[in-house]
Amino acid sequence: MDLFALIVVALVYLLVIGYVGYIAWKRTKSADDYMVAGRETHPYIMALSYGATFISTAAIVGFGGVAANYGMGILWLVFLNIIIGIFIAFVFFGKRTRKMGHNLNALTFPEFLSRRFDSKFIQYFSGAVIFVGMPLYASAVLIGMARFVQTTLQIDYNIALVVMALIVAVYVIFGGIRGVMYTDALQGTIMFFGMLILLITIYWITGGVTAGNQALTNLVNVVPASATANATATGFTGWTSMPALGSPFWWTLISSLILGVGIGVLSQPQLAVRFMTVKSNKELNRAVAIGGLFIFMTTFAAYIVGSLSNVYFFQHTGMTAVQAAGGNLDSVIPTFISAAMPLWFAYVFMIVLLSAAMSTLSAQFHVQGTALGRDIYETISNKKRGSSVNVARIGILIAVIIAVILGFILPGSIVAVGTSIWFGITAAAFLSIYTAAIYWKKATKVGVIAGLVSGTFASFFWLVFQYKKSAEALGICKALTGNAVLITASPWPTIDPIVIGLPVAAIVTIIVCLITKPPSKEHLDKCFNGIK
Repeated sequence: MDLFALIVVALVYLLVIGYVGYIAWKRTKSADDYMVAGRETHPYIMALSYGATFISTAAIVGFGGVAANYGMGILWLVFLNIIIGIFIAFVFFGKRTRKMGHNLNALTFPEFLSRRFDSKFIQYFSGAVIFVGMPLYASAVLIGMARFVQTTLQIDYNIALVVMALIVAVYVIFGGIRGVMYTDALQGTIMFFGMLILLITIYWITGGVTAGNQALTNLVNVVPASATANATATGFTGWTSMPALGSPFWWTLISSLILGVGIGVLSQPQLAVRFMTVKSNKELNRAVAIGGLFIFMTTFAAYIVGSLSNVYFFQHTGMTAVQAAGGNLDSVIPTFISAAMPLWFAYVFMIVLLSAAMSTLSAQFHVQGTALGRDIYETISNKKRGSSVNVARIGILIAVIIAVILGFILPGSIVAVGTSIWFGITAAAFLSIYTAAIYWKKATKVGVIAGLVSGTFASFFWLVFQYKKSAEALGICKALTGNAVLITASPWPTIDPIVIGLPVAAIVTIIVCLITKPPSKEHLDKCFNGIK
């Protein structure tokens, strides 16, 4: 009976998603439809598509597991997600991006930057960064979903990984961004109510808001697994307080997990392109409240559940949540759902995670496909838009294959780390040039190219040679120098690449722009037409 119920729920969900994807396919007639949804998207669809793309299994499963390890200090990320990821993104970046994107007839984020500075190099270099770097983020989302299916439903991890990727690939390849955004809106609605139910349930299980939070506070002497050896040295001070300022625990939480994702959201190409899908600023104004409420509910619930799962597991098993999950942060939320919730909720939550994974994966695969088709292939070959759509579809398929392969080989506890690494890469590569594009008329082509390239390579250098989590996994620094990282003294191995790459890009951009010739007045008038 349980298996039958699961099959029915999954089939109904997939049929509805299939129908929505079919409607999108019927309405996709041109390259504009495929890449920017004809620029006529409803604010509700745009806001939920943005939010559902932003919040994935990486947030719910990956960062929920991080919350189980670091405690409620991760709630600062909720604040940044709303203030920076919604309010600043929509009001200060979104409106100018929408209008300038219309002025320049840009269909992708790299094309937007390219046309603003009249540089094909910017377009194919940015496209290459996206196509090469984003598979890590996509695989993190895939892994989050596959881990839940494996833990809760006892289905082989590898099978779950492949089937999930194929389902998403089908409706993205044929429906383009209309298919992505229509299904995102439906999936975002499911995610909102699913996370609301989970938030209410965790506090009910732990005795209420006050009792649950106090019980977590009382576990101050129960040290997380990553700090077991020396709690004082790592900086852990309790599950409801921030780590000691400047400690390795603090640096990892602040630089990698909070700043990396909190700031990096502004430069996410799959999110920025959504600003170009609405026809006026009124739609963006209306979308702020919808997006803010959605982000608050989904992220706040995930981080609270992850933190309070320590109370549940300690009371029932005498272990922390991470210990109960076998040391894998990515398995904390699935293990909690399986252990503490009734089977029917596991089925419901499976749909929530399916929605979270599919909404983000669809956007990731779409932007990787358009990066290859329009930003790299079309820019270099000078082919027309029709052929770029076909190459984009091939690019989506390639992106799916790469994400699945990475899903097979990446280590445990990778979901949140992989997400924060990608957000940091985009911040270092794109945030300076993006900000200059929409706000600084004196920004020059040479200056922003210098910032784009220097930020990208500074970020990748730090990932390969200094950031311990990535440098150890890659092994390049070890092979060349004999050490896992170049600087072993604390806190350098725990400092995220965004802390290095973003300032490098910003400083280089400003300096080179100030000493080189600005663009012509005619070009600037075209770019900033209608922008106050």
